[in-house]
Amino acid sequence: MKTLKDLQGLGPMSEKMLKDAGVDSVETLRSLGAIRVFIQVRKTSKNKPSLNLLYALVGALEGEHWLTIAKQQKSQLIMQLDGFQELEKLFEKEHKPLQF
Repeated sequence: MKTLKDLQGLGPMSEKMLKDAGVDSVETLRSLGAIRVFIQVRKTSKNKPSLNLLYALVGALEGEHWLTIAKQQKSQLIMQLDGFQELEKLFEKEHKPLQF
């Protein structure tokens, strides 16, 4: 069974950030998805990760190198990330936390 650090593009530092954010398995990463996990890591990490972590998460799930993801899906992922963050803001205004 693969661990997070066994996935392509994720190493020990990425694994630590993910675990600190409550993502402790490949299955959890898959079920939440790269964008939700990236947002959770940004909220819990002392060192705010760059978008490269988002690309690495997508790449890990798709079996691709993060640079390939960055080149091919950058605009789409940024739009999805922005949309998810806007949705979070709407929920916060209504005092209803968006559940992860």
